[in-house]
Amino acid sequence: MKNNGTEPTKLAYGFSELPARLSLGRSTLYEEVKAGRLKLTKVGKRSIVLADDLSEFLARLRAK
Repeated sequence: MKNNGTEPTKLAYGFSELPARLSLGRSTLYEEVKAGRLKLTKVGKRSIVLADDLSEFLARLRAK
């Protein structure tokens, strides 16, 4: 996640942010979670993806 200096670096993303951010559907993202390729972290009732986990997921996609 590159930061252009105009906004603070995010440490985590709400799961609902990911479809638009990654141009992937919710179903696809849930499949990736179920397969263990994308890690969700629960905080109360919310599901978030830590920025480090998202970076690892994207790096694995690039490596394919």
